[in-house]
Amino acid sequence: MSVAIETLDGLKRRVTLNVDSAAIEAEVKKRLVKVAKSVRMDGFRPGKAPMSVVTQRHGHEVHSEVFGQALQDAFFTAVETAKVRVAGYPNFAQAEGDSNAFHATFETFPDIVPGDLTQIKVTRPQVTVSATDVDRTLEVLRKQRLSYHSAERAAQATDRVHVDYHGTIDGQPFTGGEAKDFPVVLGEGRTLADFENALLGMSAGDSKTFDVAFPADYFAAEMAGKTATFTVTAKSVHEARLPELDAEFANTLGVEGGVEKLREEIAANLTREVDRRVHVRVKEQIMNGLLEVTPFEVPSTLVAQESHEMLQKTREEMKQRGMRDQDITLTDEHFAAQAKRRVSLGLLLGEIAKQNDIKADAERVRARIDDFAKSYEDPAEVVAWYYADPKRLGEVEALALEDTLVDWVLAKAQVTDEVMSAEQLMGSTQ
Repeated sequence: MSVAIETLDGLKRRVTLNVDSAAIEAEVKKRLVKVAKSVRMDGFRPGKAPMSVVTQRHGHEVHSEVFGQALQDAFFTAVETAKVRVAGYPNFAQAEGDSNAFHATFETFPDIVPGDLTQIKVTRPQVTVSATDVDRTLEVLRKQRLSYHSAERAAQATDRVHVDYHGTIDGQPFTGGEAKDFPVVLGEGRTLADFENALLGMSAGDSKTFDVAFPADYFAAEMAGKTATFTVTAKSVHEARLPELDAEFANTLGVEGGVEKLREEIAANLTREVDRRVHVRVKEQIMNGLLEVTPFEVPSTLVAQESHEMLQKTREEMKQRGMRDQDITLTDEHFAAQAKRRVSLGLLLGEIAKQNDIKADAERVRARIDDFAKSYEDPAEVVAWYYADPKRLGEVEALALEDTLVDWVLAKAQVTDEVMSAEQLMGSTQ
């Protein structure tokens, strides 16, 4: 076979392959002889079917296999000879006017020259967990465990009121407009503000009628922009009580040693979360900066593959949450931008690692695995599980290498430290 490689637009290339029809036919006959010796066909003993019958039944399939293999072999021989790095899979098409000539169109990997890393600007949060942060977290934990107790008085903010209600719009009932013993926590905002405010001051046994205006953008079109009239009867009023901040409360959280020990554990957890979020914020800035200083064309075939894989993964996750396959309307296009970013960063980070001989540090890999394992009942077993499988270990090594690359780029970037509170950081970085 003779080959010629053409350069098309950007990363696109085309290989013209001239196939040897005689060689293909010879290989087809050779394989059909092997098939004839083992194939089972009705009316014939094993291996005794006439070649004409074997060819009629299996000739097309065997020819397709041989021809496809010949094209694949010719293609990879051509790109190896030309030292071309192929991105994705080629598309084959017959050339016009020549039954023995075929075009293989494909993309190559880009030649990436990392830009000036010193031009990357990073703002690095400087955060110290304070006693106030611990106090705030303790209050959140207490509110998560509050209890309600019957109150023989009028309803106030934060109370839970159980009501029976009946609503109409223009004198007609509507979907969701009636309920019995419905709980409403005043001030929580789970129901419309007009409805909650009307319950303030009501005691058990009280009834009242009032109007509620539904906003124009209300999720239910039947009620959007309309005014409903509700008749409500308060069944009971319960006041919220926070648990005492004492050793018993600490025990409910699985902490022995009283409130001081609980505060220590909260501070340690907050510090770990702060460190994680600082890392996430810095890493995001590094990745954005790398892409800004190093523009390059990205193979569309790789982006398409990544988009499709992301779609399939998302579909599986949605089905596991109970969604029906026919109700999932996502397409590859929904993930195109994110896929392009992933592919771009993968290629760029890989090139930086290659050019600078940067590898995943064994200690960093182990630290990653230990971090994954510590939340399990038997961490040692989980650690062994990771190291027992090269594929699983490789996934962790990739994460560790990415962290190493981020640190390497950070050392060259323009870094400005910014002092902020833990509350500010938590509110801006997930």
